[in-house]
Amino acid sequence: MGLTRNDAPLSAGAPKTVNYRIDGPAHKLLMHPFPRRVRAEFAGRTVLDTTHGVLLHETALPARFYVPEADLDASAFVPSDLTTHCPFKGDATYRSLRVGDRVVENALWAYPDPTPAASWLTGYASLYWEAADAWFDEDEPARALTDPYHRVDVRRSARHVQVLAGDTVVAESSSALVLDETGYPLRWYLSPDDVVVPLDPTTTSTYCPYKGDASYWTVRLPDGRELTDAAWGYPEPLPESLRIAGRVSFMHDDLRVLVDGEPA
Repeated sequence: MGLTRNDAPLSAGAPKTVNYRIDGPAHKLLMHPFPRRVRAEFAGRTVLDTTHGVLLHETALPARFYVPEADLDASAFVPSDLTTHCPFKGDATYRSLRVGDRVVENALWAYPDPTPAASWLTGYASLYWEAADAWFDEDEPARALTDPYHRVDVRRSARHVQVLAGDTVVAESSSALVLDETGYPLRWYLSPDDVVVPLDPTTTSTYCPYKGDASYWTVRLPDGRELTDAAWGYPEPLPESLRIAGRVSFMHDDLRVLVDGEPA
């Protein structure tokens, strides 16, 4: 969501600290090429194969991947009765994905007659990511496509980081790693050796296309309170975030993270 989140240029509240003005509606659309080869498989069959895909950036929404109709296996998609209306793009029609006995209803949508302001959507369609069994970005399995306007930077920091529950120290470090991700506050990743209270693993897991699979822990405080999923980390992060491997970060309503004495 690099261009559309918070105060980014295509957000509803674009930054004020600029010497220009972006004319147009508060809700903005931007489509640009995604030139890598992308494929989707369903029931053992390739139903989408393109090198001419595009990302559609839309205010307050994640970027969506659209492909030319010609890059779909048309025989795998059958029209459905569902239609929806978007005031910015027009009326969407839907198709179900059907291969053999397997069906995913309303898996694909398109705007056959988009609004004049989005006329460039003509001839493109978008497949719900979860509808396919597998996706490939070039020849690598993909669980999501990355946005070229979204990035992650990790830096060493000697700033004094404290994680507190009231006056109780949960973790403390002067050798943390700070992760700066587009559209999000700085996150501070500490060594497990910096944590002074027990952490119990939970079954919670999330996925980030820029960092990988996250594991979570419950923070057990000396007063007996348990803060479920208040700590998380990436045991085997993706290459661009490899430096945070094995580190732990914290966020919970009952925790405060201070950096050099100031709220993070």
